Amino acid sequence: MTVRPYMNDFELVTRLDISRCAFFFDVDGTLAEIQPRPELVFIPESTLDALQRLQDRGGVVAVISGRKLDDLDRLLDPLRLPAAGVHGAERRDAEGRETRLVEDPATLARIGAELEEACAPYPELRVENKGVAFALHYREAPERESIARYLAESFAERYADLLGLQPGKCVFELKPKGASKGEVINSFMREAPFAGRLPLFIGDDLTDEAGFAAVNALQGLSLKVGSGPTTARQRLASVSAVADWLRTLLASTGGMSPIQEEQRGGIS
Repeated sequence: MTVRPYMNDFELVTRLDISRCAFFFDVDGTLAEIQPRPELVFIPESTLDALQRLQDRGGVVAVISGRKLDDLDRLLDPLRLPAAGVHGAERRDAEGRETRLVEDPATLARIGAELEEACAPYPELRVENKGVAFALHYREAPERESIARYLAESFAERYADLLGLQPGKCVFELKPKGASKGEVINSFMREAPFAGRLPLFIGDDLTDEAGFAAVNALQGLSLKVGSGPTTARQRLASVSAVADWLRTLLASTGGMSPIQEEQRGGIS
């Protein structure tokens, strides 16, 4: 399917009924600008406010990320949303129940130690241990991409019964088999309060393609942030365009008028 151009005129806004939608968002590169190091990432307060108001209007909201759940809660504070971390290896449903794809802790500890040792000759590379997965970052050393790819592929092959390889933006992730943003969106959509709603997923990366495919299969709306090949059916140009789109959606559909929204302090 041909992906439409960037939605600079936000033409979908007037056709959405927030109260009948299930909104799924990636975080890094979607709700938050990508930073040189993961710990520097933040979600703007105005975007957090927009997520809250989506819920106030009757929408349901979840985040689907490669980050751990506790990291997502830190970024989203004071919100506590249904969420999936580590690409679906961790999930918290709308009732607060948490589930995890669990592997043997001793095996994961051994893999982590081996990966750290393999990366030791390349201090520019950064290994992030997520407990149930590992991310090999090279954002601060893009010239090391080929080395990072080789190391990640070799570990994925060595532990093929446990781990799958997921490339991303300046990162290669080794995640548990069965962890997929598409699968976790399907899981949410089988449960209240998501079931029966129109799913909408916004993401920016290769890691989000499975989510786009799942939403497309459910006849929902898939939006990719930025350029590049994708199965998403629409695009937004940037993180700031996502924020603008949310503000326009809130101001243009049911509830407050744009003037009322501005008086509340949400539009700048």
